[in-house]
Amino acid sequence: MKHIARKRFGQHFLSDAGIIDAIVREIAPQPGQAMVEIGPGLAALTQPLVERLGKLTVIELDRDLAARLRGHGQLAVIESDVLKVDFSAVAAAQGVAKTRVVGNLPYNISTPILFHLLGFVSSIEDQHFMLQKEVVDRMVARPATSDYSRLSVMLQWRYRMEDVLFVPPESFEPAPRVDSAVVRMVPFAEPAEVDEKLLSEIVQVAFSQRRKILRHTLGRWLEQRNFAGVFDVQRRAEEVPVDQYIALVTAVSAAQ
Repeated sequence: MKHIARKRFGQHFLSDAGIIDAIVREIAPQPGQAMVEIGPGLAALTQPLVERLGKLTVIELDRDLAARLRGHGQLAVIESDVLKVDFSAVAAAQGVAKTRVVGNLPYNISTPILFHLLGFVSSIEDQHFMLQKEVVDRMVARPATSDYSRLSVMLQWRYRMEDVLFVPPESFEPAPRVDSAVVRMVPFAEPAEVDEKLLSEIVQVAFSQRRKILRHTLGRWLEQRNFAGVFDVQRRAEEVPVDQYIALVTAVSAAQ
């Protein structure tokens, strides 16, 4: 029975064999490696992955698709909302300290998934995701560009990232209205040790009115906390490199 894509789940199924092969080459799965696929759908990517790995854990919210996937002898199926999945527990169940994570992420919740995974980065070896191209552009953006954003800062703090593959709309069924891309995310072995909650708050305040000089946003936030350190607020949020946001968090933490 043909599965009808469900709009509420943001389902767009990969159907281009050439693109699927290219994605698998970028992931480079090796026999016996532990891997988790988010949103396997109709198993277009799942099948070539599991053929190379031997076994694969998949996370699928759609109960009809999950039921189909359970019939595959090499798959461990977690029927759940990915935002409720403990990836450290998944790695432990696979018998490894760190697992690899891949997936064609639902575009309507891709950013929440990326932030959810930040909480389990110590249990993840690497991540390869298909995302809306404009989201990937923001993830890998450099300072002083229009794409540089809160997402850029929060992810670049923890990952080395690169846009590895462009994917046009016609590679999917049904075709989305946007271009897509595959991003590779490799956690830094020794990221800067900072208070993640404080970093998130500072970056959120900074980018809350990105067209304004920071004096009007982050400057006022710092004044309210009687911050006596040095930080140039006569620039916009997009002009501040990641390492300077990290340094500010460290300084604010030390002053509290």
